[in-house]
Parts: sequence; C-alpha cells; structure tokens
Amino acid sequence: MRYSQSIAILVFSAFSFYQCESTPKNDTANIETDDTLEDESLTQALKDIKLPEGFSISLYSDNVPNARSMTLSPGGILYVGTRQDDKVYALEDTDGDKVADKKYIIAEDMNTPNGVAFKDGDLYVAEINKIWKFVDIESDLNNVKEPILVSDEFPSDKHHGWKYIAFGPDDKLYVPVGAPCNICESKKEVYASITRMNKDGSGFEIFAEGVRNTVGFTWHPETNEMWFTDNGRDMMGDNMPPCELNHAPKSGMHFGYPYCHGGDIADPTHGGEYSCTDFTPPAQQLGPHVAPLGLKFYTGDMFPEEYKNDIFIAEHGSWNRSSKIGYRVMRIKMEDGKATGYEPFAYGWLDEEAQEAFGRPVDVLIMPDGAMLVSDDRAGVIYRISYSAN
Repeated sequence: MRYSQSIAILVFSAFSFYQCESTPKNDTANIETDDTLEDESLTQALKDIKLPEGFSISLYSDNVPNARSMTLSPGGILYVGTRQDDKVYALEDTDGDKVADKKYIIAEDMNTPNGVAFKDGDLYVAEINKIWKFVDIESDLNNVKEPILVSDEFPSDKHHGWKYIAFGPDDKLYVPVGAPCNICESKKEVYASITRMNKDGSGFEIFAEGVRNTVGFTWHPETNEMWFTDNGRDMMGDNMPPCELNHAPKSGMHFGYPYCHGGDIADPTHGGEYSCTDFTPPAQQLGPHVAPLGLKFYTGDMFPEEYKNDIFIAEHGSWNRSSKIGYRVMRIKMEDGKATGYEPFAYGWLDEEAQEAFGRPVDVLIMPDGAMLVSDDRAGVIYRISYSAN
C-alpha cells in the first residue's frame, strides 16, 4: 500500500517544493473507492499515539497525499487542500461507518491549493495568488464544472505564500498573506497580514497586521472573535522566539512582526524601531519552532464537558531545531474567553529518541458527531479522534 512509502522519514525543507503556475484543471473521471483502509504498518504506528484516557485514534482516510487544510460541507463531504500535491480532494463516508470510502479529485495542476472553504453550496480554493470558486460543487462530484476566479490580486511569492482560508461570522472570506522572507520589513502593506473580502472578491481590506505566517484561524463560538496561530521567525536559536496563539477581537490590530516576537522579544534586526508595548501580545505563547497550523474550538458533544470551547492546535513540528519539537495536537484550556493552559492532547508522531517522525499534523476539524479529524501531510492521511467513557 502507498503508506509504506510515506512512513520513510523525509528531510523537510521550507524551500523544497516546486509549484506549477497554471490555472486549475478539473479531473472529471477521478473517483476512487477505498475498501481497504486497514494498513498494517500505519495501524501499528497509531498505537504509539498517546491520548488522554477514554480517547482513541483511527483512520478516517489513509490515502490523501499531502493532506493539508480541511473544510466540511453541510452535506458531509470533506474537502482537503494540498501544498505539494497540487490537488484538491473530496472525501465521502457513504455508509456512515466513520470512515471515508470514496475519494474524488476535484482539481489538479493547481499552484499550491492549500486553503479550502465552503459557503452556500460553493467550494472556495486558495492558490498562492488566486482564489477560485467551484459553484454548486456537490451537484455532481463526478463532473465538476470549471471554477470561477474570485480574486487574482494576491502576491505570487512562494515563501509563506500558501494560504489557509475560512469564512468568518460576518460572512467575509479571510485570507492571510505571509511575510515573503524569514524576517524583513516589507514596504507593501499587504504582506504579513490577514485580509478579508466579500465572497465575490469585492470589499477587500486588511484585517490584521504584523502576522508573520498564519496557516490557521477560527472564531470563538460565543463571542465570534478571531483566534489565530502564527509561526515564529527562524535563526534566533533553538528556544527563541515562541510561536504564538493570537486573539483579534477587532480589525486594525498589529501583532508585532517584524519588530517584536512573542510579545516581549525585540527582533535583533528590526526591534529598535518600536517598543514591544506598541503591539498586541499573544494570548498564549506556544513552543519555539513548533509550527502551529490549523486550530478549532471544541464545539461538539462527544468529548467530556471540560473540553467544551477549548482550542485544539495542530503543531506541524520544527524543521531546523537541533532537537525536534512539535508533531502533535495541543490543547489550549480556556476560561472566561482567555487562554489559561497549554498542554499536549495527542502526541507520538515524533520518536524523540530517534528524532524521526512518521507524521506531521496540519489541521483539525470538529465533526457533527463531536469527533475530531486531524490531517497529516507527511503520512498522507486523515485521522479520527473519538471519545468513549466505556
């Protein structure tokens, strides 16, 4: 099976992928039925995943190469973007057994289609510099129509150019623009920001500034305020700076990059220009170089009550730290709308002694039944984490 190749340890590089620049093409004939999701090597590897008592992890799909950001339609179709595979997938559980048994290729030959979002029957896909809309996509997943261009106004830089997208409670589409470097002061205001627009591409504006590279944001289920992860800069040592979980209750806030990191660490190059007190500090400092990506508030009814409205973050894992860190799903404890704790929830993808990882979590998603899905772009799978008191 395909997984036996993906479990081999890969050397990760932030610059190691090539993306084609063509417009997306549909694959109207690519539908696969997965009847054998039980792969022996992966099943054995999953036994190493540590979870709190009562929780278990299984495979929702074992064949989604480079699985990245996820979005779920009201009809129960799971859409998955990719960063290196240049494809967008749709997964369907047709028999209700909590395992996807059909996989569709919605589009291919795209330019890093990392971000996916679903709204009013349409699927939105973010390339590096373009946003596309697949109209009424679930009318026929076997014959998907050509997409409509929503916007092509984003920069084409590949460094931090891949995008996570989502619709907010205001019905606007939020789109980040990462810094085109490790650390730099760009003259173009759009870099290192989170932007938003109407679903037709109109009304474009910058929502938040000073955001080096966010690949995940979500909104509090009660306050409707945005929370997002941000990847800290490199080359300041193993333990500096921390990555960040940030809270943006309104537009116009600045979160420090490139002048200040982690709320109180002045950048060695740009830090003299402003005081760290001029910027919004993180709601929670995360581990250094853990690469936090997708996150969600737990809004389901399956997990114990103590998890309600806590945040779960997929940490992709460090790539250049002398001792690797991350490669896990973390829990942010919340109380009265504030972060009060940061602790591991699911871990074991990284063998710390061997310094090798068989998987790298990317995104999390809460299903209608309360289970949590986790995408893994190294193993090319989607996990399902569930809870039972028995």
